[in-house]
Amino acid sequence: MRIGVLTGGGDCPGLNAVIRAVVRKGEGVYGHSFVGYRDGWRGPLTGDTVPLDTAAVRGILPRGGTILGSSRTNPYAAVDGPSLVRENLAAAEIDALIAIGGEDTLGVAAQLHAEGLPVVGVPKTIDNDLSATDYTFGFDTAVNIATEAIDRLHTTAESHHRVLILEVMGRHAGWIALHSGMAGGANVILIPERPFDFDKVCAFVEARFATHYSPIIVAAEGATPIAGTLVTREGELDAFGHVRLQGIAQVLETEIRGRTGRDARATVLGHLQRGGTPTAFDRWLATRFGLHAVDAVHEGDFGVMVALHGTRIDRVPLAEATRELKTVPEELYNEAEIFFG
Repeated sequence: MRIGVLTGGGDCPGLNAVIRAVVRKGEGVYGHSFVGYRDGWRGPLTGDTVPLDTAAVRGILPRGGTILGSSRTNPYAAVDGPSLVRENLAAAEIDALIAIGGEDTLGVAAQLHAEGLPVVGVPKTIDNDLSATDYTFGFDTAVNIATEAIDRLHTTAESHHRVLILEVMGRHAGWIALHSGMAGGANVILIPERPFDFDKVCAFVEARFATHYSPIIVAAEGATPIAGTLVTREGELDAFGHVRLQGIAQVLETEIRGRTGRDARATVLGHLQRGGTPTAFDRWLATRFGLHAVDAVHEGDFGVMVALHGTRIDRVPLAEATRELKTVPEELYNEAEIFFG
């Protein structure tokens, strides 16, 4: 078979490990050949390819990002986009496609499969918000980066007796904030699933200072005040219609200063969470996903996504995998609240 591979959406550590595993097993065990598509769905949309073989994937296991490039291109937002994708795949004599991405990338894959495209999905997102899999690769690396940042903020917070606020990624799901906040000993964790009360946050701040320690607040970018709205950049949307979020940390800084009189400073971790070397867990998970994805293609089992359930890799329908986001359940957030203040 001649198999296309693409990586779409936000980059994350572990993408190269998937590509490597797909090619090594697909070429070495099954005798298939591979074509890489550049920059997510833009590659099949424009016919932009790169050679992909065992030699091309040597040495990429520990590298962050993706050797294929990525983008948030949506074929369904382009004129005749789906038709162009099918035409370009046919012109390149592609028998099947492996799409590595998150909700949006795999949503496109599910739509194209419903229209007859032979595709297999691999779940990638640092937000860990795909409901059909226990974990997505990239998440563990992002949590470790955020936890290290919290550890570093503790020392400067204590030195200056100030409130430090760390904003992490998480548009609609607060998994990074929850895991890193608990691991780093944050005194308040704010997530999109639970609107917060400014007065209550300030009470936690004062309670922490009363113990002669300085507060650390971890906030997901999508965290929202009880009666407020998401803090956004006015009018800026991506190709999938998502508003770009920005500024909840700055809002918290201003409100805490004004309400408590305490010095507060905000740090936005931003794209640092996506970059750099993947953790051992993410390399392991991404490699296993790649191995099982090429198995599905070889067996002709299309329209599925590989998923982690416990320690087992299963296949789930793409439509099911992208139907709803996996958000933080109330009982897990209640556990974290024990440590607030």
